[in-house]
Amino acid sequence: MRKPFFIFYFLTFYTLAELLWWSVLLVRSQPNRIAMILGELSVFIVVFSVGAYFLHKSINSERRLHQQQKNFLLSVTHELKSPLASIKLYLQTIQKRDLDREQQLNFVGKCLIDIERLNDMVENMLIASRIDNSSYTFPKEKFNLSELVQTIVNRLQVNKCDCNQQVIAAEVDPGIEIVGDKFALSSMINNLVENAIKYSGPCEVVEVKLRRKEQSVHLMVADHGIGIADAEKPRIFEKFYRVGNEDTRNTKGTGLGLFIVKHVLDKHEATIKVRDNKPSGSVFEVVFG
Repeated sequence: MRKPFFIFYFLTFYTLAELLWWSVLLVRSQPNRIAMILGELSVFIVVFSVGAYFLHKSINSERRLHQQQKNFLLSVTHELKSPLASIKLYLQTIQKRDLDREQQLNFVGKCLIDIERLNDMVENMLIASRIDNSSYTFPKEKFNLSELVQTIVNRLQVNKCDCNQQVIAAEVDPGIEIVGDKFALSSMINNLVENAIKYSGPCEVVEVKLRRKEQSVHLMVADHGIGIADAEKPRIFEKFYRVGNEDTRNTKGTGLGLFIVKHVLDKHEATIKVRDNKPSGSVFEVVFG
């Protein structure tokens, strides 16, 4: 992407230099019209500068998107390779060794965990693609949000915790019902909780709370992880955007999770805010009006 910038700057400076040179020649040949020439020159420079600014902004945006797509492909490649290699290893072990039933069930269970991880990633890519081309209609129905949140928490608790303690501390008020797209909202909740676990330390507790307050429903997901810098908070809901770069980032992900979260909530006329947790980490607050 350096070549377009080089060409852009070269043509900009060349055009300005030519413009100034021809203006000098005109002033020399017609000194009595200097005011008109300088006036037209000023207008042209203003128009040219505005056009150059927006063109530069467009090229810069394209360059940033190109880098984000590159990071996305690197992340997806890694995310696909890791669970597939793990599944292959477990199955080869079952095939080649004479294991007892308990060991076999343990290995099969770990394979299923990796398969669920792959399934979550594929679902994220599918819904992000359908959101992007406006082909997803978000069919709505009345359902029990409390049960959905508790189901997701239980699944991620089992799948993510290798410690002798709870990773997710859930406080879910029972019987909370809303009207919405159950599949899309399931993806939204899953992404928020997985992100909180992903960016936390080993076995660091993640808090999930679902409450009804007057006429609104509040969902809070809080972690005590690395947190998000203030400068990056406005951009975390952009497609493909991830904090840092592929050389310094230690966490897995595709940069689609929070993009999906924001668009799903927009379609449900809900809001989401992010703030710093104390003493460290982030708090995501969702409010369904």
